[in-house]
Amino acid sequence: MELEFVKMEGLGNDFILLDDRKGKIKQYSNYQVLAKRLCSRHFGIGADGIILILDSRDHDIKFKIFNSDGSQAQMCGNGIRCFAKYLYENKIVPQKKISVDTKAGTIIPEVILNGISGDKDLVKSVRVDMGEPCLLCQDIPFKSLKEKAIEEVLELKDRAYHITAVSMGNPHAVIFVDDVKKVDIEKIGRSIETHERFPEKTNVEFVEVLSKTQLKMRVWERGAGITLACGTGACAALIAASLTGRTKETAIVHLDGGDLDIHWDKKTNHIFKTGPANLVFEGRIMI
Repeated sequence: MELEFVKMEGLGNDFILLDDRKGKIKQYSNYQVLAKRLCSRHFGIGADGIILILDSRDHDIKFKIFNSDGSQAQMCGNGIRCFAKYLYENKIVPQKKISVDTKAGTIIPEVILNGISGDKDLVKSVRVDMGEPCLLCQDIPFKSLKEKAIEEVLELKDRAYHITAVSMGNPHAVIFVDDVKKVDIEKIGRSIETHERFPEKTNVEFVEVLSKTQLKMRVWERGAGITLACGTGACAALIAASLTGRTKETAIVHLDGGDLDIHWDKKTNHIFKTGPANLVFEGRIMI
């Protein structure tokens, strides 16, 4: 089968977008198997995950994402921006603000335009209403005797870490550090991702506070490893920083791949994330 695809990136977090609204891809290949094959940097296209464009009965469109190891994620902050940009610029969904059906619930991205090229409106950035954060341990899920885990001690073999557990539709463990450059992201991230207290595994964010309005973050993503950026992780970092008095309710999060503007609207309890998304290339591949 010849498969048409689009490669996109959001702050260096890269994805393969596949349009399977007709269901032909699913009939031919299991999504999990396909993700592992296509995401291989040596034997495939190479990406952190694949994103499926699917029809939805009660939303404008449906978003489904599989990590490079074949596991399904509930949501992806950088991926949803790529998704929204592609849908709008290719007139799959005509309106600027859309309701997206995801495994994490309804997500509402809104494209911000920056001119016209040919017959296409160009998307400069995407502002996403990420919904409400979840802090209840039982729902994240995170095993704890407390209702919420804010700077709770998590024991590893060699040392203990203070983590704040947050769900943005997917689980996160936020750790504040003095200098992210000095952290062994792979060693610590892998150990916390698979820690028994996170029954569904977790993403791990290492966060350095630069000021009341700026954070620096590196991330170990569940099912993908070290990536250049994580949108839901940046939201989780801002929430943890705000809850512990380290920042205000709006901050710029500096990631290896670029910057995200994160705002926590306390009146609605919704998190808003604004950042870029870019087309890398389009192509076809035999599967």
